Amino acid sequence: MPVGLSYNPEHDAVDVYGHNLDATKKYRDVTRTERAAIVVDDIASVDPWRPRGIEVRGRAEAIGGPRPLIRIYPERIVSWGIESEELGVRHARDARFSPSVSG
Repeated sequence: MPVGLSYNPEHDAVDVYGHNLDATKKYRDVTRTERAAIVVDDIASVDPWRPRGIEVRGRAEAIGGPRPLIRIYPERIVSWGIESEELGVRHARDARFSPSVSG
């Protein structure tokens, strides 16, 4: 099912929304597991062939209301074809905040 998404700076999260989202298996799964992932991909070029994309996964919540949404708090981000044009190269990073320890 096609969905839309936007970055929510207030919550440092990705909000995912769509038509009748609250009636989907994805929404029910988030309600049950409190986890979610979303992948956004496309083709930067067909000649030369350059697919690219990003996967965001982490803790999530299903938020009901007049415009239901799934809010994903990123913990792991994987990208390909964005930071490097070399085919098959993936870049992953931990997106969880870890406060520095001073002492």
